[in-house]
Amino acid sequence: MGKYNIKSLHVITFIMIVLSLLTTSMGLFYTTGGTPFDVVNQYGDTVKIYGDGLYAHDSYFMAPINRGTDFTILFFAIPMLITALILDIKRKTLRNRLFLISVISLFTYYAASISFGITYNLLHLVYIALFSFSLFGLITAMGSIDKKQLAEHIGNKLPYKGIYVFLALTGICLIVAWLPDIISSLIAGRSLELIEVYTTAVTYVLDMGIVGPVALICLFQLKKRSGMGYILLEMLLTVCVIMGIMLPIQSVFQLSAGIELPVPVLVTKVASFVVLAFFALYFNIKFLRNIKG
Repeated sequence: MGKYNIKSLHVITFIMIVLSLLTTSMGLFYTTGGTPFDVVNQYGDTVKIYGDGLYAHDSYFMAPINRGTDFTILFFAIPMLITALILDIKRKTLRNRLFLISVISLFTYYAASISFGITYNLLHLVYIALFSFSLFGLITAMGSIDKKQLAEHIGNKLPYKGIYVFLALTGICLIVAWLPDIISSLIAGRSLELIEVYTTAVTYVLDMGIVGPVALICLFQLKKRSGMGYILLEMLLTVCVIMGIMLPIQSVFQLSAGIELPVPVLVTKVASFVVLAFFALYFNIKFLRNIKG
């Protein structure tokens, strides 16, 4: 990849940092002084609306989740992206570039979530810009890696069997966590229980439609020792680690807002991802240490 394109990647990453600082800080600290209120949605259900700040028109259930996401991105993901950018500028190694790619993939997921999942607000154009820069930054970054060279630089000490199990479980868990909600709503002949004021559940779409299949594709590619498989693996491991941090934080924000979370929900939708995150962190450390270049 030419020096011009590498410089473009670094500029894109810097813009992503600036945009995400704006979205997260506004989500956490901006207030309008409003209070919750009720509305009737298109299905005739009464929905409690948050009423304050950037998420004034989001539901009282979803707004704390959004704020928990903002907290995680601001205090965990953005420092990671800044670190990845600095490392890639200082030393253009395969290890540093893979780390940068993986963090950019996390921001692509985050940007897609807020662009499609949050009720229209004053930062809508910023959401679109962040999604665009993240997506094309990810494409540019992935194109900067020589896939054949990457496969040759991976050491032979990776715990492949454990990684295969992890990838299979990740793909399965992402389906098991969300599919019952959809199936039960279809059987009942109505929309999702927590559809509230939204048209769809964007997390279901991203996790079941993209992340889950990517985990299975990654498993297949790794069995062939494909360079793309290693890129996808690093992306998935980083995203899983941050998800394991984000979900408990989101739950804390919900509980602090007075929202009751049933124990089965905490087990299936939080604890399972935390466990996966621990394994993801272990495999990520092993993986990065085994890259020779």
